Amino acid sequence: MPLFDYIAKGLKKYIAAEDPHIWLFNGKEPDGRYSVRGLSWALRETLKKTDIKKDVSLYSHRHSYATHLLEEGINIFTVKELPGHVHITTTMIYLHVTQIQSRAAHRPLDSLYPEK
Repeated sequence: MPLFDYIAKGLKKYIAAEDPHIWLFNGKEPDGRYSVRGLSWALRETLKKTDIKKDVSLYSHRHSYATHLLEEGINIFTVKELPGHVHITTTMIYLHVTQIQSRAAHRPLDSLYPEK
């Protein structure tokens, strides 16, 4: 998943300081990972420190990410791969909320033979 430079720098600093081996962030599960319940708790605690009043969940982050990618014009097949969707039909669910500007159909021959 592509990261903003700012986040990438912070993660590199964290990795250098904490030297994680299996998981980037260690949780309390027997195998060292965070549980969905633990991640949901962390999200709720973080939201308490903001002015966000909307109902937010881990899924809504995933949904927003895919929707914004589509709105930015990223190919739906690329968007399918980033959240790990197995079937394109899963990704197509995001199309109903996507607000994409409609554009005129492209005429490929115009770019091959431009008017002079």
